[in-house]
Formats: sequence, structure tokens, C-alpha cells
Amino acid sequence: MIYLDHNATTPTDPRVVEAMLPYFADSFGNPSSAHSAGCAAAGAVDKARGQVAALIGADPREVVWTSGATEANNLAIKGVADHYQDKGRHIVTAMHEHRAVIDPCRRLAERGYDVTWLRPAEGSGGRVTADQVAAAIRDDTILVSVMWANNEVGTINDVPGIGAVCHERGVLFHTDATQAVGKLPIDVNTAQVDLLSASAHKLYGPKGVGCLYVRRKGPRARLTPLFDGGGHERTMRSGTTNVPGVVGFGVATELAMRSMDEDTARIGAMRDRFESTLRDRLDGVQVNGDVSHRLFNTSHVAFAGVDATRLLRSLPDLAASTGSACSSATLEPSYVLRHLGLSPELAAGAVRFSLGRATTAQEVDDACRMIADGVNAQRAEGAAQPGDTDAADACATA
Repeated sequence: MIYLDHNATTPTDPRVVEAMLPYFADSFGNPSSAHSAGCAAAGAVDKARGQVAALIGADPREVVWTSGATEANNLAIKGVADHYQDKGRHIVTAMHEHRAVIDPCRRLAERGYDVTWLRPAEGSGGRVTADQVAAAIRDDTILVSVMWANNEVGTINDVPGIGAVCHERGVLFHTDATQAVGKLPIDVNTAQVDLLSASAHKLYGPKGVGCLYVRRKGPRARLTPLFDGGGHERTMRSGTTNVPGVVGFGVATELAMRSMDEDTARIGAMRDRFESTLRDRLDGVQVNGDVSHRLFNTSHVAFAGVDATRLLRSLPDLAASTGSACSSATLEPSYVLRHLGLSPELAAGAVRFSLGRATTAQEVDDACRMIADGVNAQRAEGAAQPGDTDAADACATA
């Protein structure tokens, strides 16, 4: 199979697996225990905390372990909302954020918080601008949450500009950086980010582990924890630490730091080759998102006159994601594409292709041939109506 769905998840790097293995059996201690086995585990956790912190320019003490970016987003948004509710109950976010940001904000709205939903700037390919954020901030605003890079179309937001606006106005700034960490150079201090969410399995680490960066000073971000318990992670996230996962996350971030420049150049060139070849082979091809500000590995393509679900169903040897979003096993038209202004017909033919470290030029060429054959075959027989989907179909994830 040709795997072009790295924005959904990445294969765990063998070097990451090798580093994790001892902590399943030989070094199985609880890092909260005072004996030698616990101390050995605690040392491994501390090392990983330093590795993750180094990737984003943070102090290791600012890294809080979570089960993934969804939990990190919930902790950031709900934790700030609860702690600062006496200061204000207004939150600013965007309509095309990941559901792990949208749904916590909706939950808060049900509890009486006021949420301002920003639309992508006109003709921006999905970008949220600092000016939009500045115009939305009010005296009672306590949090702005804008993702670093969109999971579906790959568009990169002006996070440093947004961070500067938030700090000028005394508002905490959270960014869901799930797709950006490991792909883009990130410095939370330069970007003036107060809270940042990340997940290991997006950068060749294991599933089930992530983190939330929480600024300690200038200003200090304070949170009400989601979980009550043993007071782990400086009371912000109670629960026994997933030592093998955390170790794997740390190694994955170190590897990302080493290979980022090479990955950007090599994979970016293959992404460009992929799009150029598709355009040479097919008419009616539209690349979505901001092509000047997007992730180097992401190509979101709409094929006119084609139903993307049928297309991928006809290509069992190719892994990619349709322009649909998954929520509790229920499919709905992609709200991201809707907010980007795509017509229902064009959105129905949209596919996200996301390349990775193991992707080869030969795979890119073979994938383009397969896609072109599938598109031409469907156009020849007549495309199905939009909405020809069922719960078993592929769906876009973070």
C-alpha cells in the first residue's frame, strides 16, 4: 500500500520503538515511587520532558504530559475558562479549528461562556489573521485559541502575530500545534504562545501520549485541572505517567529536530512533484488552502466532477483521507471546506494527501497514475451525487 495519510497518523519510528521497549518490562517502575526502579523511570521521564521542551523552545517544567492533543486542548480551554471565569467569560477561536477545540468551546458556550467564532480571512485559503483576532478581543476575553496549522488543508496561521496581539491585550493564547510540531520550527517564547498542544503520533511517535505546554512566567498561565487525584504533573494532570509512551515521545521529538530541514526540503519537493504530475495528467484539479503558507507535506486536492469517497474506495492500494470529518462514527460534509468557501460539488471531490519520511518518488509517481486512472474512470461513468458516503468510509482526522 502507498501510505499518503501522515496527517492522520505516522508509523512509529523503529528507533522510537527500540527506546520504549525496556520500559514495558525491565524498567517498569512507577516514576512516582521513591525506590530505585521508580527513580530510574522518573529519570527517563525527565529526559523526555527535556527533549520535548527543546523542540518547542520551552522550559522542561512547562511540559505537562497528557494522553494526546485532544486531552491537551480540553485541559487548556476548559482549564483557563474555569480558573479565569471571574475575570471574564469570553473566548475567541475559529470556525474551522479541529473538533478537539470546537467541541470544548461549544461545551463552555452551553455553560454560559460567550464564544466568538472567526471565519477564515476572505481568499486566504483558511488563514486567521492577527487583525481578525485583535478586532474580536474584548475587555472580558480570557482566551484566544487558534491552531498553528490546519489538519485538513495544511494552511499555516500567523501564530507569532496573533501571539503578539494577545500579549498586548493581556489575553492568554492557546494554539493546537498538533500538525505543526516536528514539521515547523517552533519557539513558544518568540511566538508569544502561552499554551500549546501536541501529540506524539503525528511525528513518528506512539499513540496515546501528548503534552500541553503551559507558560510559567511572562505571564504565567494558570489552569484548573480536568482530573482530581494524586496531583501528578504539578497538580495539572493526575494519573500514573505513561513511561514508555513519554520516552517514545521524547525520542521522536529529538529525531524531528535532527531531520526537520532535510524533511522540509525532500518531502516538500515530492509534494510539489505530486501536484505537478496530477495537473499534467488531469484537468479540473484544484489545490486547496494557502499554497504560500502551508505544511510542506500536505496536498489537499479537489477533483471536479468526482466523488472523493468513491474514488478512494476504488483505490484500495492507496491510503489518503476524504474531505469528510469523523465524529463518533458519524460522517458529515467537511466543515473546514465549507468555511473555506468551496462549493458542495467541489468539496465532494476533495482528498487530503499527506506525505511522510518514508514516501518515495516512485510512490508519488505510482499514486498519481492510480489517482488519474480512478478519476478518469469515474468521470467516464458519471460521478455519484455528493453525500454518497457511509460510516465505513475513510474520514479526515487531526
